[in-house]
Amino acid sequence: MTSPPPRAYWRAQQLAQVGHYAEAEQITRQGLAESPDDGWLLTLLASVRRLRRDYAGALRAADAAVTAVPLLADAHLERAENLIVLVRARDAVEAATEAVRLEPSVASGHFVRARALAAARDFERARTAAAHGRTLDPASVEGLLTVADVERDAGNREAALAAARAALARAPDNPYGRWLIAMLDAERLKVRRSMRALHEVARDNPARADVVSMTWPIRGVLGGLRRGLAATAGLVCVLLVAHWWWPPVETFARIVAAVLAFVMAAFAARVLIPAGRLPWRCLTLLPRLMRQADIVALILTGVAIGLLAFYAVVAWWPLPVIVLAVTPPLWVLGFAELLGAGLDDPGSREALRGWAEEIRTWWRTTKKDLREAWNEPPGR
Repeated sequence: MTSPPPRAYWRAQQLAQVGHYAEAEQITRQGLAESPDDGWLLTLLASVRRLRRDYAGALRAADAAVTAVPLLADAHLERAENLIVLVRARDAVEAATEAVRLEPSVASGHFVRARALAAARDFERARTAAAHGRTLDPASVEGLLTVADVERDAGNREAALAAARAALARAPDNPYGRWLIAMLDAERLKVRRSMRALHEVARDNPARADVVSMTWPIRGVLGGLRRGLAATAGLVCVLLVAHWWWPPVETFARIVAAVLAFVMAAFAARVLIPAGRLPWRCLTLLPRLMRQADIVALILTGVAIGLLAFYAVVAWWPLPVIVLAVTPPLWVLGFAELLGAGLDDPGSREALRGWAEEIRTWWRTTKKDLREAWNEPPGR
């Protein structure tokens, strides 16, 4: 058994629930000044820090809470939530499993465990955990959104959409549920509806506007065209090589270049025109590396499609070769975009730092072992 939360815990929790995170953290720290090992206050401090996107500090507070009160299920759950955003899925599953062991009748523990299992790509066990949590609390909005998250990660968009809509039927103003439906619409290329929903979520929550999500039409088009250009340029170049043995193939190569250039241009128009100006305005607000990578990729992609169309007209063989040479830089720019997004996100940034530190530690240990093996006297 654990002791009940102190009075300061309830005051700080009420402030955190209405978004007054700074005041909540201040009250929590005042309570910790009097009781530094209070597990409830340490858990709440971890939660507030996580909501303020200080994931490294949140994890330290959660670790301290678990150390202070190992039998406090909430501390293990908060630790699991932080480990999920820090891309440490296996550790998150262990933490959530311990919380469920301590309080098996609390639905939220099963929901957190389901999200951790989904992050670890163990979708069957994630579905089982979410379903068990819903048997404990059938009316839970968190449970429905957890089901939606798991199904979306598993690639079952229709099931995810049904769960998210059921959650919004019970809590129409839930910002995460509205965002989730907008992103599911994006994945189904319901462009206009998705952008309108994302704009409304950002308007209602201006302090937490997700500009990266609102640029999905531009980034999605770039991803699709990157793959299309690689396949098209490769195919046309293969046909040009075959032209040396069978000259009529050149005409077929020009037709292929014209048709696929038109298809790629039509795909870009199909996504970007209904999206309107919003993604272009948000493009300027992206992190610097991400923004620069997308702008350069847009220019190179437009030039490459133009060169393919021009080749279909003039039949000058170096043009598709140039397009093929442009595709590796486009993939590099795609990686730079992902890196820029990761460096901007506190959770991914902390995960990258952790991986870099692991590599440095491995390299130092390896050098030490090699040095000792080299200097070891023969015959030992």
